[in-house]
Amino acid sequence: MTPGRLITLKGLPANLRIPAYTPREHGVGIVHIGVGAFHKAHQAVYTDDALASEGGDWRIIGVSLRSPKAAEELNPQNGLYTVIERGEGHRPARVIGSIAEVIPAQGNILRLLEILCDPTIRIVSLTVTEKAYGIDRRSGGADKGHSAVATDLANPQNPGGVLGILVASLARRKETGIPPFTVLCCDNLPENGIFLRGGVVDFANQLDEELGRWIAAHVAFPSTMVDRITPARTPVTMSDTKKLTGFEDLAAIETEPFSQWIIEDHFPTGRPAWEAGGAIFVKDVEPYENMKLRILNGAHSMLAYTGFLSGKKFVSDVMQNPDMARLVRRHIAAAAGTLDPLPRIDLDEYAASLIQRFTNRNIAHETYQIAMDGTEKLPQRIFQPAVSALKRGQSLDAFAFATAAWMRYCFGHLDSGETYDLRDPRQNQIAKGLQRLNSPKDRAEFLFNLESLFPDELLSAADWRDKVISNLIRMIGKGIRAAVIHEAQFVVLMDWTSPT
Repeated sequence: MTPGRLITLKGLPANLRIPAYTPREHGVGIVHIGVGAFHKAHQAVYTDDALASEGGDWRIIGVSLRSPKAAEELNPQNGLYTVIERGEGHRPARVIGSIAEVIPAQGNILRLLEILCDPTIRIVSLTVTEKAYGIDRRSGGADKGHSAVATDLANPQNPGGVLGILVASLARRKETGIPPFTVLCCDNLPENGIFLRGGVVDFANQLDEELGRWIAAHVAFPSTMVDRITPARTPVTMSDTKKLTGFEDLAAIETEPFSQWIIEDHFPTGRPAWEAGGAIFVKDVEPYENMKLRILNGAHSMLAYTGFLSGKKFVSDVMQNPDMARLVRRHIAAAAGTLDPLPRIDLDEYAASLIQRFTNRNIAHETYQIAMDGTEKLPQRIFQPAVSALKRGQSLDAFAFATAAWMRYCFGHLDSGETYDLRDPRQNQIAKGLQRLNSPKDRAEFLFNLESLFPDELLSAADWRDKVISNLIRMIGKGIRAAVIHEAQFVVLMDWTSPT
């Protein structure tokens, strides 16, 4: 007889890790907007650990803004689902019990607002991607041109967007004297708490300036840094889950063994004991964001451009090439050298963990995906650490090579002549500008002069510019693979296990 769907913790194999608590005995204290694979692999897992360690009424009501799929998968299973960790040679799995229910927002806004106004809800967390917020990054306020923002400003009592939902529920709590919940952005954005606070306060000000002042004065928006690769599930995910649990699990996901969560410790109405799962609470998240942006994301961008142009589909494919792997190690070491020591972080261990993660062939992270949106990503990932290295008198070789690889990627074609979509918000401007130029130096100078892209300190550093241009000339004249081999031969690799 084929076992049924996973709906209870009973009947699960003894070697499967299950919640060390009874889920139904714990009330709800968190509403999470954006119940996707990342939330299920990250915040919900930390909350599961917190409940097992310290208890409390901290289970999660999930909210799906668009598709009802998450509700259809999780609700028939009483919120239970399986997480498989894909590491080399093992596949540990556990069942998570921290999600109590998922509500599709469409058609349920009134119920959602009632839940958000319940005094037991003390945290509203979010993973919805930057575009869904409807916040103008340049001004820091609500983007009136965003469809959800415009609609909700016109009809604030029946909101459908993120800012509208948050402001409507906070307004009701203010009117009824209920203390506000903490708003916890968990999207992969720099200074995400400050970012979201600016959008919410500006949206509220456009409706009621008194409400805007109250939110600014009384609502906490702690910043966070999150990190865990969670690829899309496949039929293998589902079949492996059934083998491991003995049940069908339509909500199963897979992820990597590594997980990190740095959180600004500002929760006026309390929080779960997320540190039980390894979360680190700090006063200022920014230095930890810089660590991730410069070391992890910077190395990711460099290997993505060189790897994609060399025909390497996945990050793990890049790491199988000794020359590319050597350049990755150099970049990690160079980026780490631009950072000051961080409390409770061992940069030696962090660097070693990145090499393991990049080499993990069970995580299909595509170089082409990482390469997209370069003009938005590279200022924080490559150019700012290059400025720091310049000020410290450190080598600029790694950052110059990464910049040249991005420039070569901007040409829109492989060495074979095969073309690809740049997938960058400035791709039309780049394509048009490069089309009328022939020499590598002229092309580099055009890209150097893109508005508000490169820091002035780098543009005025002749040695750095020369290094970028010489790398680009080699990539064009000899081909990307030959350029990688040449660069790897002359790498003076500092001890990457001691990056500071």
